[in-house]
Amino acid sequence: MHRILIVDDDPLNLDLLSQELTDMGHKIETAGGGTEALAKLTTFDPELILLDYQMPQMSGLEVLREIRKTSADLPVIMITAYGTIERAVETMKAGADEFITKPFDREHLALVVNKALERVRLRSQVAAYSEEAGNRYHLIEGQSRVMAQTVDQAKKAARSNATILLLGESGTGKELFARLIHQWSERSAGPFVAINCVGLSKDLLESELFGHEKGAFTGAHQLKRGKMEIANGGSVFLDEVGDVTAEFQTKLLRFLQEREFERVGGNQPIAVNVRVVAATNRNLESAISSGAFREDLYHRLNVIAITLPALRDRKEDIQPLAIHFLRRFAGETKKNFTEISEDIYDKLLEYPWPGNVRELANVIERAVVLGDGPKLTLHHLPARVVGAQPPPAATHEISYHEAVNVYRRELLVHALAAAQGNRATAAKALGLHRTHLMKLIKALKIN
Repeated sequence: MHRILIVDDDPLNLDLLSQELTDMGHKIETAGGGTEALAKLTTFDPELILLDYQMPQMSGLEVLREIRKTSADLPVIMITAYGTIERAVETMKAGADEFITKPFDREHLALVVNKALERVRLRSQVAAYSEEAGNRYHLIEGQSRVMAQTVDQAKKAARSNATILLLGESGTGKELFARLIHQWSERSAGPFVAINCVGLSKDLLESELFGHEKGAFTGAHQLKRGKMEIANGGSVFLDEVGDVTAEFQTKLLRFLQEREFERVGGNQPIAVNVRVVAATNRNLESAISSGAFREDLYHRLNVIAITLPALRDRKEDIQPLAIHFLRRFAGETKKNFTEISEDIYDKLLEYPWPGNVRELANVIERAVVLGDGPKLTLHHLPARVVGAQPPPAATHEISYHEAVNVYRRELLVHALAAAQGNRATAAKALGLHRTHLMKLIKALKIN
């Protein structure tokens, strides 16, 4: 079901179109003129508009131009009783998506409407897929029993619509599990949208998640659909949900209870059908005891809890993971690395991996970027992994900026691991402002 606004000064035509589109299963609202139509854009929030070309006081073209000032992507089908090539070109130049003439039959109307709505769906998918840009790692189930059990639990949970809470240390792959849960579910054809709850201020987080109305705050020049709306029919991943403010916890609790929300600056409830997967590396029970986290929100999130094992607790998986990352980074950098020296594995097994799989990937990436193949050996690894050995000098030509970025990335990953994923603590340890740390994390593509 989609929301469609029909604008026509002819009551008989309004009734005809309303009946046809209602029979197709859509929710319909009508307007008898341009002024009324523009007013209903905010109260009804249509996904498609059918707009009559010839109307008194305010023509269809004038209405279309007003719509395009604030809603560049809202599809509009222009309807006219006088179909000419010149008029069609005029409406298309003004921003119409389709142009149909009166009288029209039901099949043609359905074809044009469905085509326009398909574009709405594709735009939502593109917006959702853009959230996935930069995702580079793939979960390897490995050989460990503990990981096999965790994957089995996640697959069972994916078959339901229940809210899932992913727990575990930083770097254990919570976002990857969230994506896999989406892929294993009946929602896999829908969008997957991820949002980092601590990467934004409270106000920006609310706007990102729920959207905002035009004029809701300074800089809100047009209506913006939030990620909950974009994810309708799919899944939303709320990363680091344990660190959101008390005020936002209240809004999130209301959404989880009602599965509806209001945009910032709006007063119309918007219902969506989304599966929520949340993640945190905080001890939420301790946060509840200290008053930092709402107990009722915890129970709403903790319908199905899955704890991801630390890498040191699944050592059987270290070797296949290392091989996977070697092949991947060798392919990305076009470096001649084809195998790993056997003596490396002893060091990899001894190291505690506070940054988990993320840190292992970073170590292998650094080795590939700075070294030459075909075999990865001990001298390619950083000193913290192999012991007191000094870091190796690069054995091939590498740019200054490339080497600096490799080191910066390694330093940040290690600091985040030592801080158990707490970015404020990591920033303090590094002597950085938290905002600057967030920019570095984004620039260096640290997941």
